[in-house]
Amino acid sequence: MADILLREIDDTTRQDHTRLLASDGCLYLYEYTSRRGYDFSATNNLISNLKKKPSTAGSPSYKYKIRAIQSCIADLKSVLRPSWLATGTLVPIPCSKAENHPDYDDRIEQICRGVSPQGDVRRLVRQTQSTTASHEAADGERLTVEDLLAVYAIDEAVANPAPTAIAIVDDVLTAGTHYRAMYTILSRRFPGVPIYGIFIARRVFPDPFEEE
Repeated sequence: MADILLREIDDTTRQDHTRLLASDGCLYLYEYTSRRGYDFSATNNLISNLKKKPSTAGSPSYKYKIRAIQSCIADLKSVLRPSWLATGTLVPIPCSKAENHPDYDDRIEQICRGVSPQGDVRRLVRQTQSTTASHEAADGERLTVEDLLAVYAIDEAVANPAPTAIAIVDDVLTAGTHYRAMYTILSRRFPGVPIYGIFIARRVFPDPFEEE
């Protein structure tokens, strides 16, 4: 992962993320290969470490999660314009677990605050009920945009002043369901405010002819 570039989802990649609209402006750093283990690539290893559960914080391997968070901070800081961070608002996508759950994970908020320690980082959207994490859900049981909107709520305590531009931040862009739900609730609350998506990685599928 020597060459760090922020790439945009376009007509050649949007079909991999079926919930995204042509008007969605989503950017990503790396590609995470689905159905492959942590040892498949540097990105798979990074994402695997990021997703270590907080309930395992006492284990020897948990230090890799902390390193992964620091790596994501450094990578995003190297590509995001300081001029945008000085005026825009970073909004982390909520964890799948409610805040009273032992596996509530604020890794995305930690990344946002590390990227812009003096900037505007706000948990504008909170998840009111715990759900199954997307990467743990069985096929056919993944949440829909409507499911997420039913458990998402704007935190009015931090909603003012209104942002002038919003970047929704998450670790992996899969179908785009969470992004679309976040976009929907934020655009309703802040009509006319530009909204973008920034992801550490986008999900890709392995070559069907590749040997496992």
